[in-house]
Amino acid sequence: MADQLTAELYAADGTRSGEVDLNPDIFGIEPNEAVMHQVITAQLAAARAGTHSTKTRSEVRGGGRKPWAQKGLGRARHGSIRAPQWAGGGVAHGPKPRDYSQRTPKKMKRLALRSALSARAADGQIKVVEDFGAWSEPKTKNATELLTAMGVTGKVLLLAEDHERLAIKSFRNIEGVIASNLGQANTYDVLWAETIIMSKGTLDLGQNVPRGTEEHAEQRAASRELPAAGSELEAGDSEGGAE
Repeated sequence: MADQLTAELYAADGTRSGEVDLNPDIFGIEPNEAVMHQVITAQLAAARAGTHSTKTRSEVRGGGRKPWAQKGLGRARHGSIRAPQWAGGGVAHGPKPRDYSQRTPKKMKRLALRSALSARAADGQIKVVEDFGAWSEPKTKNATELLTAMGVTGKVLLLAEDHERLAIKSFRNIEGVIASNLGQANTYDVLWAETIIMSKGTLDLGQNVPRGTEEHAEQRAASRELPAAGSELEAGDSEGGAE
């Protein structure tokens, strides 16, 4: 990855206003494909309804009487016409309702998201909007005009801050666009999109200092009145608790 990554910076009306530097700890890491694969697999599994169900031979109606005598007729012996080998019978080892969700550690989710963003940043697929504060009401027209002015086509992911709900509402009715706040950002959506539009306030992924860095460890140590990183608290241990 490049030491210094930049992204195109635009105003809310689509006018290009320059470039913005991207944090290398978020957008410049080496993508971990194995972690991304595991996180996406877990996300897709959690989206499964798991309501599929088939009836076993005991649940199919009928078949309570033995179809013919056990011996003397030269036929194969059967005890019920609802056995799995009979047409209209039950299903052997068929699916039953179940929960497909998998537990994914938070550290793994963060690494997968940063890996996906780094891959998109390396390909120049991230664009930044300074602020959506100029939008006074949710209008799809504003969103389509912004996309046209930015020259964006294809599948788009918009990541905005919580207070920028007007922008999220403006984009959500456009086909091929996923609009969400930063808290809903996930690896699958990042890799699905061909272009990622982020408001400037979301570039730190909701944290002023990236997790896993010495600065983050020192910041947490100061907030807890603990020894600074490098003495008793290591930067790698700073991610252990919930933020």
